[in-house]
Amino acid sequence: MILRRWVVVRTYGWIVEHRRCVRDYETRPDHHEAMVYIAMIATLSRRLTRK
Repeated sequence: MILRRWVVVRTYGWIVEHRRCVRDYETRPDHHEAMVYIAMIATLSRRLTRK
């Protein structure tokens, strides 16, 4: 149970690194969801391409 919480907290930390996901800039929920997807794609692709 504690490990799953750690995964969620870590994922939120990665999302918060992107400026548009910190504040509520998007007025529509589907736009905000798209920004979260973009943030996670950028984060995971950056982590996968590290040496």
